[in-house]
Amino acid sequence: MPASTAPPVPESRSAVETSAIRKISIRLVPFVALMFFVNYLDRTAVSFAEPNGMGDDLALTAAQFGFASGIFFVGYIVLEIPSNMALHRFGARRWLARIMVTWGIVSLLFTWVNSSGGLYTLRFLLGVAEAGFFPGAILFLSQWVPSRHRTKILALFYLAQPLTTVFGAPLAGWLIGRHGLFDLEGWRVMFLFVSIPAILLGVIAWFYLIDRPADAKWLTTDEKEWLTGELAAENSGKTGHESAHAKGDLKTAFTNSRVWTLALVYFGFVYGLYALAFFLPTIINGFQEQYDTSFSVMDKAWITAIPYLPAAVVLFFWSRHATRHGTRTWHVAAPAIVGGVSIPLALYMGSPTATVAVVTVTACSIFAALPVFWALPSRFLTGAAAAAGIALINTAGNVAGFASSYITGWLKDWTGAYYVPLYLVGALMLLSAALMIRLASRTRTTTEKDLLR
Repeated sequence: MPASTAPPVPESRSAVETSAIRKISIRLVPFVALMFFVNYLDRTAVSFAEPNGMGDDLALTAAQFGFASGIFFVGYIVLEIPSNMALHRFGARRWLARIMVTWGIVSLLFTWVNSSGGLYTLRFLLGVAEAGFFPGAILFLSQWVPSRHRTKILALFYLAQPLTTVFGAPLAGWLIGRHGLFDLEGWRVMFLFVSIPAILLGVIAWFYLIDRPADAKWLTTDEKEWLTGELAAENSGKTGHESAHAKGDLKTAFTNSRVWTLALVYFGFVYGLYALAFFLPTIINGFQEQYDTSFSVMDKAWITAIPYLPAAVVLFFWSRHATRHGTRTWHVAAPAIVGGVSIPLALYMGSPTATVAVVTVTACSIFAALPVFWALPSRFLTGAAAAAGIALINTAGNVAGFASSYITGWLKDWTGAYYVPLYLVGALMLLSAALMIRLASRTRTTTEKDLLR
């Protein structure tokens, strides 16, 4: 019985293959990762603003803040699949550039929000504006490299997410410290300056991105031919009951049981991801009362960043192992188990240091699994079905984003503490591990075994 989703990467490759992948890694991936960096910073900036003045200025309860954080995902969900289909039709260059400029403009408006209702409205519109960016970026990068290189490429792209907090949290803290600039509160200054890069990058993306390898002037003729041939052969070889209709058939994505199971697996991971992203700064702010200590705005920013630097390191090496030895079920299931067990343990630590250390383990677990996970859907879907399938899976993640944001805040208000919310995070991550193992155990055909075992 085969044990991996793809054979290990051979020790030696042709010079053309090596140079083509290296050029894509250098010329394309960093720019798309930078777009993702700005994207994630814009959508999570509200988490830095709330404990640093916005919550008091807008008189927000924990439940209201959770709702404001989560309503972003409602707009995203509504337009996510149509947006990804538009990207498939019009090309990544045009569509990703349009998304960035639109969300940058909406994000800029947060500078002048003055009520909880206005915050809800802008968060919803931000989700509408950003809809399709992340699955579009995943689809775009997946269409540039053969499957055996995707885990590596997606890992390089995904590094932007934990690094957004590593660099973004201190940046947000510094900007918040500029209180009074332009006669604005510090949190408003932060929104002003984290929004402008999205607009600028969107304009640059229109000219910089290229829709397909055949049009890349920075690839040699041999490299273009190799990439085009490899991708065409790979897509034509995706056979079987589900993938026989993959090209252009949206029904494939919506009726494929593996797509729906992967969507549920992803739901658990993203629930944990956004529970940490939106509420960790608030939890850290609570350390001051809980442990009778005090932190400056920059102190809280640096503490928030701590779990994400080790997470970026673990992400890189975990994905590298999966690339070299073939993605196995435990590359996704094991991190889910570790994360599911560790996050409730954070509740019982006796100091800020110990609590952050356990939260770091959880962050490492979540980020280790995600790029490996995203290499799976494009192994059995292609064309329009891949666009719809990836968007459908990410839609489940956005449902989790809304649920984790609102439910975490609501449960905290109801129970007076974060015990129940974090137990729920742990339970859902353990469910993701169980579903991943179950999906692998149910595989029967050779193609299915190659996909998930």
